[in-house]
Amino acid sequence: MAFNEPTISRRGLARLGAAAATVAALSAVKTAAAQGTSGTIKVGILHSLSGTMAISETTLKDVMLMLIEQQNAKGGLLGKKLEAVVVDPASNWPLFAEKARQLISVEKCAATFGCWTSVSRKSVLPVFEELNSILFYPVQYEGQECSRNVFYTGAAPNQQAIPAVDYLWNESKVKRWVLAGTDYVYPRTTNQILEAYLKSKGVATEDILINYTPFGHSDWQNIVASIKKFGSAGKKTAVVSTINGDANVPFYKELGNQGIKATDIPVVAFSVGEEELAGIDTKPLVGHLAAWNYFQSEDNADNKKFIAAWKAFTKNPKRTTNDPMEAHVIGFNMWVKAVEAAGTTSSDAVIDALIGTAVPNLTGGYSAMMPNHHITKPVLIGEIQADGQFNTVSRTAGLVVAQEWSPYVADTKDLIGDWRSPLKCGAFNVKTGACTAGKKA
Repeated sequence: MAFNEPTISRRGLARLGAAAATVAALSAVKTAAAQGTSGTIKVGILHSLSGTMAISETTLKDVMLMLIEQQNAKGGLLGKKLEAVVVDPASNWPLFAEKARQLISVEKCAATFGCWTSVSRKSVLPVFEELNSILFYPVQYEGQECSRNVFYTGAAPNQQAIPAVDYLWNESKVKRWVLAGTDYVYPRTTNQILEAYLKSKGVATEDILINYTPFGHSDWQNIVASIKKFGSAGKKTAVVSTINGDANVPFYKELGNQGIKATDIPVVAFSVGEEELAGIDTKPLVGHLAAWNYFQSEDNADNKKFIAAWKAFTKNPKRTTNDPMEAHVIGFNMWVKAVEAAGTTSSDAVIDALIGTAVPNLTGGYSAMMPNHHITKPVLIGEIQADGQFNTVSRTAGLVVAQEWSPYVADTKDLIGDWRSPLKCGAFNVKTGACTAGKKA
């Protein structure tokens, strides 16, 4: 099944690439002579290695170490070795900002790869903007943001959440919706968008149940019972899950305990991948869904090579890969390519050079960095299998261009982000012709 989302053509990629190359070449002429060959280029890694999000983020730290090791084996970057600087913000959102400032101001990192939750990204955003440094953010998120200093390599809502609802609407004929999430900005904003989208399709208010739980929530018995009751009204019901971190383990266990099968009330998750499933018995969950832009089960040569390298690097044949790992692969390779083109790690030059950069993804194609600092992505819907992997049941025909601002929310429906000259604006109102936020002269 193909979703009706904006896609990018090869000609469009070529135009973006040519524009980026011109900007990068001019920058390189000015800066290449000033580049030395001594020392290292530091790369910040800002992921929780302890606390409730460690279940998801530790793997992202590990894949970054692998990518840096691989790049150093190729000779490094600009004649220098890359040096990983790893910090642990410990699932503590204010600590993310403190650690980000350390990476930029003390460690002098050229770029940082990190964060998982939107609350952690929101915490560090003012730091990256104040100090004019670069963050690559690798996880699906709620959109409604477009910063010059952030490159969003995870999915925007129209690259994950909206297609997932469309799949359940079209294929499973779902009429009642449970929007279940962890209580923070990503689930609340995503569900605001989804609620508006569902109502635009004619879904009644009484057919939408919204529930939030704290990080690390473990007692799901009453909540799952209420979902079961909500689904007994005679209309096909589904759960759209924005539950994050280790709370997913008891949630899925309780679904199994109460006998909720995918044929009865399917669950489509946006934060459950192969890594999270590795910690639970997946047999009762067979047939439940996840929406991502990559699955380990993707059958192509590039993905097989990546999986083999990952297992060799971790020295563990049981370690899985997942979607945010692929986002880091894409983001890191884009950063390397942009630095090489610019001839410098200077933030301003690299930010300009990144727009239009295209690199292979792990689903068998190329992803491009668009002027809104989001990348093009395919959208995949996968069914959980008994072995903890996913069987892809639907995918877009091509790559989907991210909508950084939701067209379903009144306050943002007329906004676009475009960081190219002459606009250079993160929130440009196409009706008023004014830059409402994020202007960079």
